[in-house]
Amino acid sequence: MAKHIDYHDYLIKSLKDPVEAAGYLNAALNDRDIDGFLEALRHVVESRGGIAKLSEKTSKGRNSLYKTISSNGNPYLRNTNEILDTLGFHFSVIPNELNHQKVFSCKN
Repeated sequence: MAKHIDYHDYLIKSLKDPVEAAGYLNAALNDRDIDGFLEALRHVVESRGGIAKLSEKTSKGRNSLYKTISSNGNPYLRNTNEILDTLGFHFSVIPNELNHQKVFSCKN
């Protein structure tokens, strides 16, 4: 009999890798669906120890963080995403450990 693998458990385990998590978040952003992005963000938070651990590291209250990443939360993110989309831009997620590899380009 084949071994059963729970997708959610597999997803959370894979999102511990910063590059994997960034790809997952960017895929959600590329869909231009803020609710989908916030769900992806909740998965990444879960993979990093959950809201309680995030609260400790950010010095933000757990309730505030729950509201921020809930499907009903973060109107600022919704508005900013709409403005960026209208201007022809979008958010992108890059792991901090790859920060030194940023490439900047300008067009005159």
